[in-house]
Amino acid sequence: MNISWIIERLLVKPTEGSLTDVVITADWRCNGTQDQYSGTCYGSASFAPPTENFTPYDQLTEQQVLDWCFSNGVDQAAIEANVTLQIANQINPPVVVLPLPWVPPAPVVVADEAPVADAPAA
Repeated sequence: MNISWIIERLLVKPTEGSLTDVVITADWRCNGTQDQYSGTCYGSASFAPPTENFTPYDQLTEQQVLDWCFSNGVDQAAIEANVTLQIANQINPPVVVLPLPWVPPAPVVVADEAPVADAPAA
């Protein structure tokens, strides 16, 4: 199973007090893959204005913003468990659709190899 987190978008206030380009919201996505199966969760995290340790916008890293998300309400373990369950449910579906027992199955029709054209009239 491969799990990855990405930041898709940042909402930024151009000015906040004496600071410029202050991130107030991050849109995140957690993707998971296993063989041909995949799962995803996405959401947003909002942040209070910084009180100390301000990082200029052009110096932010994706991991730093993800860490802000995790410390502001995004439950990393629960999200990853959800993505993992999505994939597990594709591999072993918990609910399936069966044919109705009182409806006879449709006959299987095998198509001819190639249609035969009518011979031209003489």
